[in-house]
Amino acid sequence: MHIILVEDDPQLGAAIQRALERLAYTVSWLRDGREALLALRDQTADLILLDLGLPGKDGLDVLVEARRLHVRTPVLVMTARDTLDDRVRGLDAGADDYLVKPFHLEELAARIRSLTRRAQGLAANRIDAGALSLDLGTSEVSFRGERVELTKREFALLQILMERAGRLVRRENLENSLYGLDNMVGSSALEVLVHTLRRKLSFDTIQTVRGFGYMIPREPK
Repeated sequence: MHIILVEDDPQLGAAIQRALERLAYTVSWLRDGREALLALRDQTADLILLDLGLPGKDGLDVLVEARRLHVRTPVLVMTARDTLDDRVRGLDAGADDYLVKPFHLEELAARIRSLTRRAQGLAANRIDAGALSLDLGTSEVSFRGERVELTKREFALLQILMERAGRLVRRENLENSLYGLDNMVGSSALEVLVHTLRRKLSFDTIQTVRGFGYMIPREPK
């Protein structure tokens, strides 16, 4: 899952980025409102964490303009503006959730999981597809009843495919979610990642649709 973090406080931004990357999220950290709007318009992210008090362009203005441009990416507002009027304005401007600073990183992670479930039409933290089971809360994966140890990026890839089981996920969408705005990633990185994940599960778990992308069947063996 590729998250765009928009936060101008260096200490808070670094802490959030470290915490989310430990949970297998790909995080692109931006510090300016104008820069954030450009990133949002590309719609390459799965979720935006948006501070409101930003240099360059106020976060609320960024949100209003993004929604006016039909940006559908879920937005979680993080701000010290804690009055009822502030929360109402943020939600009415198009925020999907509103988190008041200071907050615990555990609560932020839980709200991200909630927004992820909502965006994918899921009701629980656990995703099942045939013999595969993935728990978003504990980051545990089991295959045929046995726990499988995955790297953070392998877990992220499997999560994306399992959330869309039975549907093709295009290569460019996977690369955006897994690597974000990192332009230094090699062209074969995704293929290598799929190969290593198949080795830990089984080689027929992930299907390749040549020239387009990958998919996990609804009932993988």
